Amino acid sequence: MADILLAHSYHLGYDPKQVRKMQPYPPLGTLYAATALREQRISAAVFDPMLQDPVSGFPEMLRQEKPKILAIYEDDFNFLTKMCLTRMRELAWQLARAARAAGAIVIAHGSDATDNAKEYLENGVDFVLVGEAEQSLVELCAAILHGGALPTDIPGVLHLDAAGRLVQSPVKLARNSGWKNLRKPSRELIDLEPYRQAWTSAHGRFSTNVVASRGCPYRCNWCAKPISGNKFQLRSAEHVAEEIHELKEVYGVQHIWFGDDIFALNQHWTRQFADEMEARACALPFKIQSRADLMSEETVASLKRAGCDEVWMGVESGSQRVLDSMDKGLRVAEVETARARLAGAGIRACYFLQFGYPGEQWEDIEQTIELVRNTRPDDIGVSFSYPLPGTAFFDRVQEQIGSKRNWTDSDDLCLMFKAAYKDEFYLALRNALHAEVDSWHNGGKVDCALLWENVFALELSSRNSEATIFAAYETPARETGPDQLVHLQVVPSGGSHG
Repeated sequence: MADILLAHSYHLGYDPKQVRKMQPYPPLGTLYAATALREQRISAAVFDPMLQDPVSGFPEMLRQEKPKILAIYEDDFNFLTKMCLTRMRELAWQLARAARAAGAIVIAHGSDATDNAKEYLENGVDFVLVGEAEQSLVELCAAILHGGALPTDIPGVLHLDAAGRLVQSPVKLARNSGWKNLRKPSRELIDLEPYRQAWTSAHGRFSTNVVASRGCPYRCNWCAKPISGNKFQLRSAEHVAEEIHELKEVYGVQHIWFGDDIFALNQHWTRQFADEMEARACALPFKIQSRADLMSEETVASLKRAGCDEVWMGVESGSQRVLDSMDKGLRVAEVETARARLAGAGIRACYFLQFGYPGEQWEDIEQTIELVRNTRPDDIGVSFSYPLPGTAFFDRVQEQIGSKRNWTDSDDLCLMFKAAYKDEFYLALRNALHAEVDSWHNGGKVDCALLWENVFALELSSRNSEATIFAAYETPARETGPDQLVHLQVVPSGGSHG
């Protein structure tokens, strides 16, 4: 039996898009919290609902462990938790109520609990932890287990008083500068075999996740940072290489996904990491998320030495005007340079693209398509602008957001504010661009010409006359009509780009 039962609320079966992708990764944030507890000799167990049925599995875990405390500690390294999907929120509350009924005190931590603390506290949760909460979790759990009055000075703790009012600790946001010194997440507390089976059945290899850093210092105005803010921490290159060596030799891992918000921020660290990987002869192919302006010649060479075979860059748009309005701090030319350098090193270069940002017009979309066609990334991921609480973007559009404030699952793709076009246009655009990129690299058989014709038709018919345009980026009204579409050529499946 364990004093603390840790859990999270991301169940793959509730997210159809992720079920189709079938790329499940263990909840590193939850497992790091377990490490922090165990280092202070507090016994902990983990209920991992990623690949098992939470409805039947969780009550059994409660009976088995009889925990005094349930900590619903979301995986801060899973970007889907930032989206606050309603299916996962409902599951968190279900777990909380079940634990309360079993006599446990319930603690919650995560992006959604941070943004909606009162709702969580009214649905079975006793305490919400805000910020980098591993140390606060340890202190709060220790205080509860020892009995007596709870200290009021633990950073980042919220609860309700007897009158139902929200009470916050004097230090509103927890910071944990010691996270980087936690050696590794407690993977031994979960069963990795279902992950192995899922990966090998769907993709023929076993991939798992590692993080080398936490946080991101950049200030893109649509990016929510409810956990770390703009703080950035970097683990030692030696510890990261040791962890990968163990994953390869002990667990038989064949591929690594780095869940860092931004990898290779520090050029010196990246070189040192490559040295450590070579010294251990433990290189595995891995993919990362980074920025185009970080892909210097030296960094690309270091990534190659370390085993990197895929870099996903937050390109967002091929329009400099849109990038500037996002406070992205990136030049389109830097994307072109990064693509060429990665290709020269034999590393796949992939783009995250974002459509629907306020002020984006057809001309901006054309520039994004042109960038994709001119640079031919190896893959793309297309998302629609999603207003997350705590961002400047959210503040600018929140008056337009109706009752639907969160996506049900990650395939929902509903625009929750007044963009330049209606949803059907962006869906058609995503489908056409994905199909064209797929035709270059995988011989896709979808008729791209028909898909682009649908985009052109919807560009005329689905314009939103009440579209949001941030004042600093207003553009003159343009003429309408088919003649305005000649800049974008229709490319047949498998054909060359214009």
